[in-house]
Amino acid sequence: MGRDLDKERFTEAEYARFGERIQEQLTVLRELLDTPGFGQGATTVGAELELFLIDGRGRPLPRNSQVRDTLDDPRVVLELGRFNIEVNLTPVPLAGRPFEVLSGEVQEAITMVDAAVEDGGALPIGILPTLDAEDFTVGAMSDQNRYRAMSRGIRRLRLEPFLVKIEDLELAVEDVILESANTSWQVHIRTPPERFARLFNAAQIAIGPVLAACGNSPFFLGRRLWEETRIALMEEAVDDRDVERRYRREGRVAFGSDWVREGAYELFERYVRDYDPVVPNLTDDAEPHEVPELRLHQGTIWQWNRPVYDPADGGHLRVEMRALPAGPSCADMAANTAFLLGLAMSQAERDLTGYRFAQAYQNFYRAARDGLDAKLSWPGRDGEFMAAELVLSLLPEARDGLLAAGVAPGDADRALEVVAQRTRTRRTGSAWQREALARFDGDRERLVRRYRELALSGTPVHLWP
Repeated sequence: MGRDLDKERFTEAEYARFGERIQEQLTVLRELLDTPGFGQGATTVGAELELFLIDGRGRPLPRNSQVRDTLDDPRVVLELGRFNIEVNLTPVPLAGRPFEVLSGEVQEAITMVDAAVEDGGALPIGILPTLDAEDFTVGAMSDQNRYRAMSRGIRRLRLEPFLVKIEDLELAVEDVILESANTSWQVHIRTPPERFARLFNAAQIAIGPVLAACGNSPFFLGRRLWEETRIALMEEAVDDRDVERRYRREGRVAFGSDWVREGAYELFERYVRDYDPVVPNLTDDAEPHEVPELRLHQGTIWQWNRPVYDPADGGHLRVEMRALPAGPSCADMAANTAFLLGLAMSQAERDLTGYRFAQAYQNFYRAARDGLDAKLSWPGRDGEFMAAELVLSLLPEARDGLLAAGVAPGDADRALEVVAQRTRTRRTGSAWQREALARFDGDRERLVRRYRELALSGTPVHLWP
């Protein structure tokens, strides 16, 4: 979904032909994945940073196309809402000092985008606290065919109006624009096909305690909701199932329902089997190994951890980890990445399929709702633990996973210490936002302006005043 389309409307015949092509391309992908030597190469890490644009008051600023044009940087692309923009960071080898490099590029990116916003700025935050219901109109969508096509495709499948429910909040929604309320820090790690299943499963178990330690989305439409309200909001905002919810267990945004047992192919196969196309754009000039329709279809299913097939450089697989929030600072995002990757790689050394998947599922949603106050379980340990206690006990395992992958000890230690201090002091981004809002007597605009100042400083959130 990273490129724009030539049109926004499609015929039923195009939907039918697209469905045929993704079935055909599944076969091509399976042959590629089974080819000896496919996808081998150094482990690399990349990330996508989504940002909010704000005006001088701290309100959302619908000016992303102007900011993109001003910057003229190939890393910068439009996101769904006109007040969102995305920066695609440069992939780096995992061996060495990846978190130092990532942190540096994140700081440069935030500063660059912020400077390009006339009479305003940019900030990395899970949900902008100053968003109001009137910000989510059809006119708030970025002027690109791909987003209009996606909106039409989702509306084709579900009944309207559609109710979004999070705790005591209920909204009647007629479009996917509500998805623009969320901004994320999405991490990619390259993996050979034979290692994919273990790494993917490990990411599924690791994300629970990691998410508990990095909440940064406590407010939506002036209400205090989850520590990571993004998780509930995203799942509701682009759910294409009809009201009766009869034909599929999960929406297009989901955690998953079982471990991967064979490899990446089984996920791609399930996406084709279980999910109707929403953007049936046909490509007639691609090479067979590019499988463009299959990749486009996969890009419209937003599992919190999902497989990515990239045909570049002979083709390779990645695990994309989508659950982390943007922000609060470059140091925090680098630290969250280190904890998630290190813990996933350490857990990938064992077979997790004997552990009840329901417990990984439960961990994820408890962490999103309650943060460091959640009660979580862990493979090989009896009972449940407070999330803060579990996080601190897992940091050494994450360090072992990073060092085994060739990360320099100093880089791993510096990043993981940020997580440790944040957990000990219980100073997540969500905690800071709640305290700041109380300190500013409920003034959301003042909260956002102060947040921007501190985020631009690059200081980790546990040190914010």
